[in-house]
Amino acid sequence: MSMIDDVTALAAAHGLHLSPKDTAVNEAGLDYRVVMASDATGRRWVLRVPRRPDVSEGMAAEMRILDLVAPVLAEAGVAVPDWQIRSPELIAYPALPGAPGLTLTDAGKPEWHMDPASPDYAERLGRLLARLHSVTPEQAAAAGVEVRSPARVREAWRDDIARLSEAFTVSPAFTAAWQAWLDDDTCWPERTVMTHGEIYPAHVLLAEDGTITGVLDWTTARVDDPARDLSAQYGAGGEEMLQATLTAYEQAGGRTHPGLAVQAKHLWHAFPVGYALYALTTGAETDLATAAGMLNPEE
Repeated sequence: MSMIDDVTALAAAHGLHLSPKDTAVNEAGLDYRVVMASDATGRRWVLRVPRRPDVSEGMAAEMRILDLVAPVLAEAGVAVPDWQIRSPELIAYPALPGAPGLTLTDAGKPEWHMDPASPDYAERLGRLLARLHSVTPEQAAAAGVEVRSPARVREAWRDDIARLSEAFTVSPAFTAAWQAWLDDDTCWPERTVMTHGEIYPAHVLLAEDGTITGVLDWTTARVDDPARDLSAQYGAGGEEMLQATLTAYEQAGGRTHPGLAVQAKHLWHAFPVGYALYALTTGAETDLATAAGMLNPEE
């Protein structure tokens, strides 16, 4: 049986009967395989199938996050998934309006459906992040969502870098740069906010006129460094678009600090750290080899 057949049968076992026609698979996510399909009435559904058992363990936490952020973003006309089926094997929810700004081809190549250097998108993203970041640590804690203090944010990066340094050979240039970053007080936040953690165009849904209509995949959301929601904007749009986003963010009530932009850049360049931790989680030889190449490119 194909993956689509498997998912269709899995959905039927949960009472959701899908048409085998007009289905699509999205393999972009590291944690979930995603299938888009329609039911007998033509309603589109999104089905998320966990790639590993540890992903299923985080479902309850993600539900709490969705319950917290849904009403906040709804005030701005932005939707989040409404899980109508939730089991260790399957999550399913009605498709949200709009389409992702970025998808992957079958060959794993990025395919853009918007301009990542668009000033309009930068402005809309800044306003969206200001609203999301308005959720206080106290509100998040009351909702059962993970809260990291500024000290814990820095400590977690220190711990993660130490962990991967024990497991991999790391370029001395990386080690020195990361140590300087960890020691630089100006980069690190004095306050933490409710963050998405992986907000980039693959997880942002857009209407044809560029309006942001939805945000997907809240797996890594928590109260953390506000810069983590800005790093991908720097990576995709560069310095100018990062600054445009920050301007809109501040105008919409987002609180900035002098090192915020620099920290966003540091987080973007620290991508090998996140990938190495992912590789250690999966334990897959290909992932471990890719991580090793990232961490020691001179070899």
